[in-house]
Amino acid sequence: MRILVLGGTSFVGRAIVTDALRTGAGVTLFGRGKTGTELFPDLSRLIGDRDTGDYGALRHGSWDAVVDVSGYVPRHVGQAMDALGDRAGRYLFISSHAVYQHAGVQPGSTEDAPRRPPVRNTEELDDETYGPLKVACEDDVTARYGARATIVRPGKVAGPHDWQDGLTYWVRRAARGGRVALPARPEQPVQVVDSRDLARLVVQLLADDRTGAFHAVGPAEPVTLGGLIEICARAAGAHVEIVPVSPDQAPAMFPLVRSNWPSQQRSPARARAAGMPATPLQVTAADVLAWDRLRGEPPLTGGFSPEQEQAALAARP
Repeated sequence: MRILVLGGTSFVGRAIVTDALRTGAGVTLFGRGKTGTELFPDLSRLIGDRDTGDYGALRHGSWDAVVDVSGYVPRHVGQAMDALGDRAGRYLFISSHAVYQHAGVQPGSTEDAPRRPPVRNTEELDDETYGPLKVACEDDVTARYGARATIVRPGKVAGPHDWQDGLTYWVRRAARGGRVALPARPEQPVQVVDSRDLARLVVQLLADDRTGAFHAVGPAEPVTLGGLIEICARAAGAHVEIVPVSPDQAPAMFPLVRSNWPSQQRSPARARAAGMPATPLQVTAADVLAWDRLRGEPPLTGGFSPEQEQAALAARP
């Protein structure tokens, strides 16, 4: 199978390319050529820029499938499809759970849950526009490719090479052990999918030529935020005491803390039936810990600093 990956050298794209190569697929990368230049030295790289609309490198060649990892606004998707013309068999778009309406979400909701109204009049990405812009992208892919369109909606993705601070923060903090300040209720559900499970789902969907939308969520067993911290501690061989603290003392957008709990309980049934594996969370945590230590544990942008955490613990009644 010949696969074109639009954005294949960062976290999720890197995992998808790695898994595709495992199956013997021929992979072509399209991107700016500025990140991950040391990765996949034997692969063909097409250079372009989605922000400026430079898709000239896609005017030639044909592929059995396209995986769009880096499409965030309708212009990105539309220009890519225009450049490809009829030279791509299937278009698989990596979307997001942010496409869903917040109101009325029930635990265990499926891919048929109501989505938010699409937005097309801006390219500014923020909490209000990210999901609706992804909805518009989904609609455009489906309109153009019909039965040859596939939509994958990941939840929170975690694993080695994660450039965000979600699971990485908790893995690193739990490894230090001791009293852990949690600015949320420990019973908050949380869904974390291993990037390698997401990648395996994507490659399997292409191999099986499947259409439709699929939730990429995990872990294998339902887990709470408190339980996740305990699992991270076990992966590190540490012991922790989880101490709930006031959210008012925490930085905004704290890693994995969410107020909309039902959105953390979406059904993975369709993706599991399609072949998505379920890596145990402790394995994911251990692999993230090993990777983080190997890279020297650089500063994180989210969560408490040690000083902030001590102040939050000291202020607890």
